[in-house]
Amino acid sequence: MIQKAQLQSLEKSLIGELFFDDLHKNIYATDASVYRKIPLAVAYPKNKKDIQQLIEFATKHQTTLIPRTAGTSLAGQCVGDGIVVDVSKHFTNILAFDEQAKTITVEPGIIRDDLNRFLKPFGLFFGPNTSTSNRCMIGGMVGNNSSGSTSIRYGVTRDKVLAIDGLLSDGSEVTFEEISSQEFRTKSLQDNLEGNIYKSIFFELSSKENQDEIKKEFPKESIHRRNTGYAVDEFLTSNLFGGTEETINPAKFLSGSEGTLVFSTAITIQLDDLPPTQSIMVCPHFTSVNESLKATVTAMNHKLYACELMDKVILDCTKNNREQAKNRFFLQGDPEAVLMLEVSADTIEEAETLADRLIEDLKLNNFGYHYPKVYGEDIAKVHYLRKAGLGLLGNIVGDMKAVACIEDTAVALEDLPEYIEEFTQIMDKYQQDAVYYAHAGAGELHLRPILNLKKQEDVVLFRKITTETAELVKKYQGSFSGEHGDGIVRAEFIPLMIGDRNYQLLRRIKKAFDPHNVFNKGKITDAFPMDQSLRYEIDRKEPEIETIQDFSDSEGILKLAEKCNGSGDCRKSPEAGGTLCPSYRATRNEKETTRARANTLREVLTNNTAKNKFDSKELKKVLDLCLSCKACATECPSNVDIASMKAEFLYQYQETNGYSFRSKLFANNAKYNKLGSKFPTLTNFFTNTIVAKKVMGVTTERSVPKLAKQPLETWLKNYQTKASNKTVYLFNDEFTNYYDAEIGKDAVIVLEKLGYEVKTIAHEESGRSYISKGFLKEAKEIANKNVATFKTLISDQTPLVGIEPSAILTFRDEYLRIANDKAAAKKLSEHCFTIEEFLASEIEKGNINSDMFTKASKTLKIHGHCHQKALSSTHASFSILNIPKNYKVTIMNTGCCGMAGSFGYEKEHYKVSMQVGEDTLFPKVRNCSETTEIVAAGTSCRHQIYDGTKRIAKHPITILKEALS
Repeated sequence: MIQKAQLQSLEKSLIGELFFDDLHKNIYATDASVYRKIPLAVAYPKNKKDIQQLIEFATKHQTTLIPRTAGTSLAGQCVGDGIVVDVSKHFTNILAFDEQAKTITVEPGIIRDDLNRFLKPFGLFFGPNTSTSNRCMIGGMVGNNSSGSTSIRYGVTRDKVLAIDGLLSDGSEVTFEEISSQEFRTKSLQDNLEGNIYKSIFFELSSKENQDEIKKEFPKESIHRRNTGYAVDEFLTSNLFGGTEETINPAKFLSGSEGTLVFSTAITIQLDDLPPTQSIMVCPHFTSVNESLKATVTAMNHKLYACELMDKVILDCTKNNREQAKNRFFLQGDPEAVLMLEVSADTIEEAETLADRLIEDLKLNNFGYHYPKVYGEDIAKVHYLRKAGLGLLGNIVGDMKAVACIEDTAVALEDLPEYIEEFTQIMDKYQQDAVYYAHAGAGELHLRPILNLKKQEDVVLFRKITTETAELVKKYQGSFSGEHGDGIVRAEFIPLMIGDRNYQLLRRIKKAFDPHNVFNKGKITDAFPMDQSLRYEIDRKEPEIETIQDFSDSEGILKLAEKCNGSGDCRKSPEAGGTLCPSYRATRNEKETTRARANTLREVLTNNTAKNKFDSKELKKVLDLCLSCKACATECPSNVDIASMKAEFLYQYQETNGYSFRSKLFANNAKYNKLGSKFPTLTNFFTNTIVAKKVMGVTTERSVPKLAKQPLETWLKNYQTKASNKTVYLFNDEFTNYYDAEIGKDAVIVLEKLGYEVKTIAHEESGRSYISKGFLKEAKEIANKNVATFKTLISDQTPLVGIEPSAILTFRDEYLRIANDKAAAKKLSEHCFTIEEFLASEIEKGNINSDMFTKASKTLKIHGHCHQKALSSTHASFSILNIPKNYKVTIMNTGCCGMAGSFGYEKEHYKVSMQVGEDTLFPKVRNCSETTEIVAAGTSCRHQIYDGTKRIAKHPITILKEALS
């Protein structure tokens, strides 16, 4: 039993970090699979010496090291009861690049898409392309021998691996690369662990009986996605082992070994030229999955660059996902299956010819009924729809989930239709409606039964279905693991798949590499049972958790947290675009991911024995840096809305532990501003003194926003509105009213000049400050009053328009969870708009035109508010700012600004707040010329832009007011 003192000693010896607290252990207990194992500790090594010390510690104390990059593994490769070694934070460098040879050497923690962004200016890229490519890392891709949608054209990771530098299980450094047969034999004579490895391989594979057994039992050679067990068949091409090649590359053998043989520290890979620039995607629709598979055989005769499948289950999931609904543009009707067939050429004319030939061939063979062609940027949208498939499957409400266990089978393409027919019979026998999607052109579909692994009867079914599928795959001499690896879920079946004699050979090779089981114990050989150590305790009574918000759309807050399947979309880099997840981008700590927060919520709400299940220091820690940006509610394919759950946690936790002075101050911001606005000059002077900031808990490095000389409500009382047959109600939010009154005036003037009567009525503040600080009783009271005030006034003829996105969008988001009158809140939400949304819709209707605005030229760059991006769209801002004919408008690809209401003012959060801004926003603003105007709808965004860059940003409505003719 390893003692805490021994871990503390190890922690002190590392340059990197070691965590063995409950929070980190729970966060790393799961990956994207169905498994959960509490690790001994979590390490973030900073260099090779750290890894060597971890190896020494694991050997001495008889534990194991679990290598991990992004943790998106579906088979349980990244869970274990030893030390999880996360290289995603520090091992992220490019070490060498040879443009002429088209090779690059990288550390294992570099993200696949980030690598390709680096390579793009050189006309090169790394071909294998997984659905997780915006966060998965090269080390993980090598560990799993990943493939993805491009494998039919560019091969699998193993095809690209040239060399692996790493550490053996005794801590010695080693390089595996292409060598001659003679060099191989020479290495086998070395008197060290490396020599013993070569000696063992040479001894085992020189046996003609072993060679014949491998050829007989391993998957068909025509299946290029073949990861079952160790790739010992790779060696058989060598003239040492019955083949004809004079060289041999053990690095290719290591690809797919799941970190069980060597701890990789550097990987050299072969690159490809970028594909042709002109592509067309043909997306034929089918009345059955089987028809689409038969069509695949025909389609693959056309030298495709991609051949992917989505079935109706996947497509139906996208209907309810805000982010993906817009990517369904190419669909007609309700197809049972859709293929994504991509052709590419150097000219669009050539691509059109290829696409037309493909469609003609499909029609000639009576495959499909609708054949849309997708072009340009729209192709990426269709790819994104498919890539989101994994996460979207987690969006099924309730405990029934599409389970990853048989999703990785690959058979020869000509066998695919018959194989799927037999597979469907198995599913029918168990009354299963399986999910079919992914890489049809490679003979691999991601097939998932829908099970409830909280129930013993479904756990039994989990094993039965996996076993019968394994037997079916063996019948077709396929690979049970095509690209996702064996891990825990499939390793148990390796003896069945390749025969016991071959399996014993793998065990001996593992022993030669790793005699003390230091590397990733329980994977590939001597596997953990596939139906144990599951994420959920079986047949356990669900805890009853009362919440003030309504989480019935997910069957409660616990099931909302459980929707996170670990796919790790929250780990994508800033360069990938979007907003998710700002604090992770700033810190690169797993603790700050949406996934970690969901995992911790699940763990605590399930296992906390306190009377108040939310009373948890671990939850407080993991949610501390959440900016409540709401990106997780849209960019996460499973819509794991951490912002709503954080508000609930703050309320519940503070009800037990009390509300701090600062929280009360920020929550009641509008009340205090009402008092302060009686003497705005004095208030502004006092709140910006160092003493006041320290009392309020605000960082002294910020300027506190200044109150307007006159609240907007006072100005409105004295303003004579102009009558019109077109009416809008203006929601005078608390931020505009007290801070940005001039913007409120601009809004009224613009609306009236454009022909609208602007009506106002006494109403409550939005409640945004109360929600963000967890004062949900007060927020509920405000929501109820506002719903009651507006429900009879607001309609499609008289919409409610707001200026500050975070305020008006509470009507569309939080009010639906917190208001008592759900029907009224829902109806009201449908007619509440940001002012940009309202004006954009009026432009679309033809009610507003360019003649109403200046002809002068101006360059504008838009930064979108997080809530605007999550619940509305920055394209509305783009649309209205393009109405002046000579305005040149661009939406900047920026994430969260980092201010997030009070977050950026709080002294302990200031540093992270500014780092979030530095990720994308500040550099892009600094790169703008002085004549370019910066546009931001959010009041917090405008303050953050000024604090970070000293540039003044304007609200879109102010820009429009200045542009009026």
